[in-house]
Formats: sequence, C-alpha cells, structure tokens
Amino acid sequence: MRKLRIRTFTMLCLFFLLTLPWIFFVTAHFMDTQSFSISSSQQQNETLSEMIHMIEVGTDKWTDTGWQNELHTELSKAKMDVEIESASNSEIYRSSPKRHSRFSSTEQFSVIKEGELLGRVVLYLPKSNGVPTIAAFFGLLLSFFVVGVEMRRFLLKPLEKMSEAARQIAAGHWEVQLPKSRIAEIAEVRDGFEVMVKGLEQSHRKQVELEEERRFVTAAVAHDLRTPLFALRGYLDGLEQGIAQSPEKVTRYIAVCKEKSAQLDRLVEDLFTFTKMEYLESELNTRTLDLTQILRRSIESVSPQAEQKHISILNQLTDGCCINGDSYVLERAMNNILENAVRYTPSGGAITVQCFKDGNKIRFTIRDTGPGFSFEELERVFEPLYRGETSRSRATGGSGLGLTISQRMMKQHGGELMVSNHPDGGAVLAGCLPLTDPN
Repeated sequence: MRKLRIRTFTMLCLFFLLTLPWIFFVTAHFMDTQSFSISSSQQQNETLSEMIHMIEVGTDKWTDTGWQNELHTELSKAKMDVEIESASNSEIYRSSPKRHSRFSSTEQFSVIKEGELLGRVVLYLPKSNGVPTIAAFFGLLLSFFVVGVEMRRFLLKPLEKMSEAARQIAAGHWEVQLPKSRIAEIAEVRDGFEVMVKGLEQSHRKQVELEEERRFVTAAVAHDLRTPLFALRGYLDGLEQGIAQSPEKVTRYIAVCKEKSAQLDRLVEDLFTFTKMEYLESELNTRTLDLTQILRRSIESVSPQAEQKHISILNQLTDGCCINGDSYVLERAMNNILENAVRYTPSGGAITVQCFKDGNKIRFTIRDTGPGFSFEELERVFEPLYRGETSRSRATGGSGLGLTISQRMMKQHGGELMVSNHPDGGAVLAGCLPLTDPN
C-alpha cells in the first residue's frame, strides 16, 4: 500500500478546497447561462450604457419595426430584455414575450425630452452570478466536510487508536492491534511503537521469568541450607546432652558435623560464585594457558574422593592445547565437572578425561560410567539448582549449581559446554574453547 507524506496530504487537501468550489461555480454558471463565459461587471456596465443611449436617441423610432429589430439584435448580444412604455403606460415594445420574475435584476428609467415625458423603459439585465456564488459556497462547505472526513480517517483515527492501544498496554494487555495508516509519518510512528511494544513485552516476560527464578532459588536455597543445618544442630545437641558417651560415637558425631559444615561451605561458596557471575560483571585475569595443565590439576584435586569410591580416572590429554583465559576460573569450572562425575559414578567405575586440538578450537570431554542423564535432565541440567533426584535431599552432596557455574564460566571465555549420553552408557560433558597461538 503506497503511503503519503503529511505535506503531500496537506497539499492535496488544499488543492481540493480550492478546486471544488470553483467547479461548483462554473457548473452552476453553465447550467444557468448555457455558457462558460463569465463577463465582468465593467463590460456589463459599458453594454448597459450603450443600450440606454440607443433607446434614448431613438425615441422617434420606438415604433419603427426596423429599429426594433436592430435593438433586439443588440439586446440578444448583451443577453438583455427591454420593455418600453409610453407616457400613458401603454406598451410600445417588448423584446421578449415571456414575463420576467420580480426578483430579476433591472434598470428602470424615464425618457424626458424638452420637459415632456416620452415614456418609461425597463431593462432586464443578464442574470447575475448569485446562483453560481451560492453553488460555490455549498461546494466550499462540501470540500471542508470531505477534507475533515479524510483527515479523521487518515490522521486522527489512527492516532486515537494508538492512544487507546497505549492505555491498554499500560494496563498490561500486550495483544493489541495497532492501526494502519496510509500517512507515512504515522506509519513510521506505528512501526516504532510496535517495536517498543515487543521490547516491553519481552522485557516484561523476562522480568516475570527472573522473578519466578528468584523465588525458586530463594526457596531452594532455604531448603538446602536448612537440611544440613538441621542435621548439624541435631548432632551438636547430641554431643552437648551426652548422648554420645563412647569415644567412637563422639568421633562419629564430630565427623558428621564436619561433613555437614563442609557441605554448607560448598553450598555457600557455589551460591556466592553463581550470584557474582549472574549479577556482577567481574573482569577475567586472562593470559595464555595450557588447558591440559588445568585438567591435570583438577584431576589431582578430585583424586582423593575418587580413590575412596575406587574410581579410576583415565588421562588422555594432549599437550600444547593453548587457550587465552583465567586460570582460576577455568580450574574451578573443570573441578565442578569432575566432582559431578565422581559423585554420580558408582564404586569401581571409571572416568575418562580427554583434551585435544580440533582446527582452531580446543575440545575436551569428560565421560563417566554412571547412570547417565534422563531426557528431562538433558533439557534442564544447566538450570540453577536443578537436580535429577526425585528427592530434594543432599545425599550426593551436590549444590545443584556446579554445572550451571561451569557452563557460564565457559561462555565467559567464548566457549561452550554440552551434555549427552554415551552409546555404551554413562554421561558425557563436552566443551570447546578458542585455540590461542602461544607465540
């Protein structure tokens, strides 16, 4: 649909306002006079003077047929009629047999010669422009009406609808139909308004999602903190009340308290790290690193837990996998992935760690021999505080934030982290980072 600029629309309206009254005037004049010629008043006055002079000087010929024919010819040219009466009010000559209306425009005068009244003359003048003028006035009114209707249609109505849409959006109704317009400026405002509405809708939805996530995180954190705190308080009360009477029982109670304290420490640390990454922009202390060295240190840090469960860690690392990143952040990410693998790998299982170059990227995979991921877990494993267990207990010791933190740390370095299941069983976490030239 072709659009008009406001200035073009205004010029068209102005042209219509000037043209329509003139069309009405010319049409009415033609219907009245059967001619498009519009004589001026000056010309009409000159013709009238000539007719009066001809009648006055021809008083002795008023009854002459030849003179009457000559007068009739001149009157026809001037589109006038005449009635000549004698001093006794008897008709001498009438140029037209039809009677004129009393409202016709006339010029009346008496002819007196040497003090004697010779007769009276009534000249019926050409029809004036009264009717065309009235027609032009009605044409002007009609043009104002049409222009007003079109202005409401093209300008006012779309603006009114946009104003109504703005009020609906302010009330929270996003599914509003924005009006279309053939005026280019209004169409541009509509397009901008539509972009703004979509942006506001997306922002509102994101805010709702963040609010739901905040409530979920608050509830989950409250539960996850309460569980070890409840156990810690119970064992401490047992120690205080002397329930643990034998040294072996006291030792076991203390060991449980230390375990719950460590669990709380890990949970608080993970929450702090997640909050810092989610809401605070921290700068990375980047430098050229060898990812294989980071993986080796991470393997060493989880080796005690793996040995307790008799889990073997197979190292298949290729040296020279240089990347540009923060050593502490990347080591924290790898520790989280390996701790997760140790946690879900059964006793006597194995974990395979690989790292190699692939074109302009460094790829690594960490595979375990655990139960793997369910379909729902594959979709939601990176959600904050999500766990695949049916119970909310922390029997496995995880915080539900480890993989979430690792994924976001990888994205900070321009990389990716993905999860899948190995065809032979077990979970696979694969990632990639941009390769950096060590020179």
